[in-house]
Amino acid sequence: MAEAASPQQHNDNFDDVTGRWVLVSTIMASAAGFIGGSALNVALPALQNSLEATAADLLWITNGYLLLLASLILVGGSLGDHYGRKRIFGYGIWLFTIGSALCGISPNVELLIASRLVQGIGGAMMIPGSLAIISAYFPDDRRGAAIGLWSSFTAATTVGGPIIGGVLADADLWANVLPQAIANETWRGVFFINVPLAAIALYGLYRFVPESRDEEAPAELDYPGAVLASLGLGGVTYGFIQAGDVGFNLINMGVLLGGIALLAVFVWWEGHTDHPMMPLRLFKSPVFSGTNALTLFLYAGLQGALFFMPLNLIQAQNYPETIAGTALLPFSILLIVMSRQSGAIADRIGPRIPLTVGPILTGIGFAMLAIPGLTEGPSQYWITYFPGVLVIGFGVGTFVAPLTSAVMGSVPQHQSGTASGINNAASRTAGVLAIAIIGAVVLIQFNTTLDTRLADVDLTDENYIALMDQASELGNVQVPEAVPAEQTEDVQRAINLAFVDVFRTSVLMGAVLAWISAGFAWFTLRMRPEEARAMVEGEAPAPEPTGD
Repeated sequence: MAEAASPQQHNDNFDDVTGRWVLVSTIMASAAGFIGGSALNVALPALQNSLEATAADLLWITNGYLLLLASLILVGGSLGDHYGRKRIFGYGIWLFTIGSALCGISPNVELLIASRLVQGIGGAMMIPGSLAIISAYFPDDRRGAAIGLWSSFTAATTVGGPIIGGVLADADLWANVLPQAIANETWRGVFFINVPLAAIALYGLYRFVPESRDEEAPAELDYPGAVLASLGLGGVTYGFIQAGDVGFNLINMGVLLGGIALLAVFVWWEGHTDHPMMPLRLFKSPVFSGTNALTLFLYAGLQGALFFMPLNLIQAQNYPETIAGTALLPFSILLIVMSRQSGAIADRIGPRIPLTVGPILTGIGFAMLAIPGLTEGPSQYWITYFPGVLVIGFGVGTFVAPLTSAVMGSVPQHQSGTASGINNAASRTAGVLAIAIIGAVVLIQFNTTLDTRLADVDLTDENYIALMDQASELGNVQVPEAVPAEQTEDVQRAINLAFVDVFRTSVLMGAVLAWISAGFAWFTLRMRPEEARAMVEGEAPAPEPTGD
C-alpha cells in the first residue's frame, strides 16, 4: 500500500475536480449525521406509537447514539490522524449507514436502540474526519472558502432536518397517497434518508479523495481513556434513566455512583498517561476552562429542554408533525444570520460580553416557553411559542461563533484540533447527561402530576389504574376504552395538562442551566483568548484580570 501523502503534499498538488469531490463527500456525510439527529426528535411521537415505546425508551433511542458519539469522538479523530483520515472516515460512513438501515427496519425498541449504538460508533469515526480531510487537502488560500461552504451546507441541514422529519413522520399527510398501515411507518424514512447521502459520500471518497494522516501524531492511542469515558457516561446515563422509569433502587444507585467514579478515574488517567485524549494541560488556560464549562451547562440546557419541545407540540398541543417540524425554524434562521456578525463583534470587544449576554437571552427564551398552557394548536403558535423561540434564536446566534473562536484562540495553534475536539465532546456529553437527568425528572414528575390532574375526574378505580399504568409513556398515554364517553374529553385534557406541566419543568431547568453558563462566562473570561493562550505556552505570567 502506498504511503499516505501529508497535508502539505495535498496542498501542493491541489486539483479543482478533486477539491469539489472532497467537499461533496464530506458535506454529504456530515449532512447524514446532522439530519439524522435533528429530524429524529420530530419523528419521536410517531416512532413511539408505532413501536409502543415508553418515555424511557425514547430517552435511550436518543442517548444511545449520543453516548457513544460523546465518549468516542476524540479517539475517532485520533484514529484518523494515525491510520489515515480517508480510511477511518470511510469506515465511519459504512458503520453509520449500516446502523441507519438497521434503525429503519427495526421491528422493536430493543433492536432500534442497539442500531443507534452502531450509529454512534460510526458517527464518532465519521464526524471528526470531515473538517480534518478538508483542512488536509485544501491549501491555505482556499481552505477558508472550503470550510465556509461546508459550514453553509451543514447549517442548511440544521434548518431542514426538523422539516424533513416532520414531513416523513406525518401519517395523516401520507395517508392521502398510501395505505394507512404504511403511512404509520413513514417515520422510518428519517433513518433511510441517510443511505443515499452516504452512497454519494462513499463514491466521492473512494474515487477522488486522497489519503492523509498526521505524521507527527503520538505513537499510541488513549484506548483506556475511551473505555473509561464510555463506561462512566453509560453508568450515569443508565442510572438516571432507570431511576426516572422505575425509581431509585440499589441497582440504579450502584450503577450511577459507579459511573461517576469511573468518570473521576478518567480525569485522573488523563492527567497521568503520556498520550491523553483530553490533555489536562490545556485547562491551564482560564478561557479554555471557562468556555468548556460554559459549553457543558449551556448545551445541556439546549438539548435537554428542546428534546421535549416536539413531544409537547405534537402530543399535547395537537400540532401535525409537518407543522411541528417548522416550529424551531426561526431559531435556526437567526443562528445562521447572526453568527458572522456576532463573531466579528467578539473579535473587537472580546468574547466575555457575547458569551454572557447570549446565554442570558437563551435562558429568557426558555422561560418564555414555559408560559403557554394548553393552546388551540398551530393557529396560536405566533402568540404562544414563537416569541420564546425568537428570543432563543437571538441568544444562540449571539454566542455560537464567539464560543468557537474563544475555544480555538485560547490554546496554542498546534493544539487547536485537540481543543476543538474536546469542546465538541463537551457539547455531546452535555446532551447525554441532560437528556438522562432532565428526562428522569420529567418521568418522575409526570407520574405525580398525572395523578393530581386525574383527581378532578370522577374515574372508577379500574380506569384510574389503567391510566396510571401508562404513565411511563408521558404524553402518549391513551384514554382507556372503558372510560365513559362523557369523561373522555376531561381525561384527555388531564393527560395533556400533565404533560404541559412537565414540559414547563424541562424548559425552566434549561433556563437555569443557561444562566449558570452565563455566570461561567462573566467570571472566567476576564482576559482575552490570546492572553490565556500565552499561559499555556508558558510565554508569560498570568495577566491581571480586565474588568469585574
